[in-house]
Amino acid sequence: MRFIATAILLLATSYGFSQAPLEFSADNTILENTSNFNAEEIGNNGFNFDILDAGTNTKFSEFATAIFRDKLIMVSSKKIGGLAKIDPNTNEAYKELYCVDIKSNGRLKKPLLFSRMLNTVNSEDQLSFSKDNNTVYYTRSDRKNSMEYKLYKADLEPNSHGNWINQELLPLNEDGVSVENPFVSPDGTKLYFASNRADSYGGFDIYVANIKADGALGTPKNLGAAINTASNEKYPSVSKDGNYLYFSSNGHKTIGGYDVFTSRILKDRYKAPRNMGNTINSQFNEVAYFLASKNKGYVSSDRPNGKGGYDMYTATNDEVVQSVKGSVIDTDTKTDIPNASLIIYNEDGDVVDQIVTDKDGNFKFNVVPFEIYTISATKEGFKQQAVNFTATKGYNTEYIKDFELTSSVNLVALEIDNIYFDSAKWTIKENSYNALNEVIEILNKFPNSAIVINAHTDNVGSDNYNLGLSEKRANAAVEYLVAHGIEESRLKPKGYGETQPKVDCSITCTPDQLGENRRIEFMIVKQD
Repeated sequence: MRFIATAILLLATSYGFSQAPLEFSADNTILENTSNFNAEEIGNNGFNFDILDAGTNTKFSEFATAIFRDKLIMVSSKKIGGLAKIDPNTNEAYKELYCVDIKSNGRLKKPLLFSRMLNTVNSEDQLSFSKDNNTVYYTRSDRKNSMEYKLYKADLEPNSHGNWINQELLPLNEDGVSVENPFVSPDGTKLYFASNRADSYGGFDIYVANIKADGALGTPKNLGAAINTASNEKYPSVSKDGNYLYFSSNGHKTIGGYDVFTSRILKDRYKAPRNMGNTINSQFNEVAYFLASKNKGYVSSDRPNGKGGYDMYTATNDEVVQSVKGSVIDTDTKTDIPNASLIIYNEDGDVVDQIVTDKDGNFKFNVVPFEIYTISATKEGFKQQAVNFTATKGYNTEYIKDFELTSSVNLVALEIDNIYFDSAKWTIKENSYNALNEVIEILNKFPNSAIVINAHTDNVGSDNYNLGLSEKRANAAVEYLVAHGIEESRLKPKGYGETQPKVDCSITCTPDQLGENRRIEFMIVKQD
């Protein structure tokens, strides 16, 4: 048991990994790890992983690295044959690349050596393929200096089954510098990698280089202080949609040793990393996380009860389900607004989703934990309203966000029962008093508003007579409202005669239909 524990510690030191609560500097000096947090304090942090043995582990170390033609490519330091050479820096065999068939449940079948062209007598490590799988970027170290990896590129010979040609050592390599963990972005335009270059913040940092049309790399760029620390950041990978960076770090807030982190990739920067929580991270080391599909990937860890060294696990994330819902209402009338248009934008300003409110003015969007959004609500006749919203919780939940829209026009129709009159009369009928009292209540509630009083007649009688009659009816409503305390300056009467009937009586109408046309309608005027 002492030998195994010593071997694991040597392996951890050689990779720059640490067993909690230890941390290693760039020269492998053991430092006190002051960034450890309690697993309960970190919590699941918006993730819900199911971690299972990948099914191909040995007493040595295994790491997933890429998918090639639906097969997993993994790195292992297991011994092949009784005469296998041992790396004195890790006390394990020099690493080789293996090809593994993936079962339907994500577990792995028996591994086979990946490529006689890429596997050599030296030590091979992580690799990544171009979007079309015709170019591979891979790392290799010389046995004489097994801890210093160099980055290579090779091309797949056309119509071959794995014959890699045009192998070249890339110009970004430098003496005394290790380049590790290459990962090509899903769109094939960028190569991420870890390195202890001279401009690192300390230890290993994560860098990115643009991939040119011919496969050559542009000048590497350090991802900056938001991602990199004075300790070590390694094993970058990117989500399938290109929106999130994943990496392992022992310099950010960890549960112990190396934890897996994620950072939102914005158009102009990388957001502050978020620990991916205690369903994937432990007080030991978790590294080499990458996604094989949207929510299913692989991670390696030296946690107890494994086969030995770093074991490879399937990591399936059962997504945390969150939504933001609410209603859209009129600011003044407090009534629901159906068919209002809502758009939710991400932090880059890109449209995530768009919907319209239902008949009751309700809406609902799905959101991602700890993301920042902007939600915009619009409706014809109302001023647009936009609010910022942040999903602040890490578990299944619903957030409530209501909108109140203000009218952008001066006139808003009031749903008030009609004011009715007898034929050829302008005296308000007693059964209309309740409707006028509703108008009084609204005017008292909104002291900065006024009322347009539109009076109409039926088509019995001449045009001029009906116009004059409608004006008398509008003034009758004014007299009633003034008598009940409303200032006359807030009332704007207007007679329309028979010009705007509710029912077309140009040919014939019943007495009831004629009565519908003898009416007063009210419009509220919003005054500054």
